[in-house]
Amino acid sequence: MPERSRVDAFVATVVSGDHVKAITDFYHENASMQEPGKEPRRGRELLEKHEQNALDRLDRMYTHPARAVLIDGDTVVIQWIFDATSKDGVTRRLEELALQRWQGDRIIEERFFYDTASAWAVVQP
Repeated sequence: MPERSRVDAFVATVVSGDHVKAITDFYHENASMQEPGKEPRRGRELLEKHEQNALDRLDRMYTHPARAVLIDGDTVVIQWIFDATSKDGVTRRLEELALQRWQGDRIIEERFFYDTASAWAVVQP
């Protein structure tokens, strides 16, 4: 079961924009991530590479402060909002819930929930 301070440190790392470091520092080496309707990605190294590849396709990723962080034993739920600005200047927003299962002080399993029909909608300036 994670300590609240450990979960807060994870959230702070993601909000700082260092998404790959968040995976390195807070995910179990055998962790998995799963997007809606897709097979899970498995293994911290693959998760780091996938995240870095996604970030490399962007000009900027802005992570809003978490709207809610709920902890119940080994289960953590975080409400996130991400604004991704492409290299051509278009900003798109994703609002999601991340359902995490922690093993000690590291995330072992994470599933993302969002409306796939409105995911990454263009944000009007």
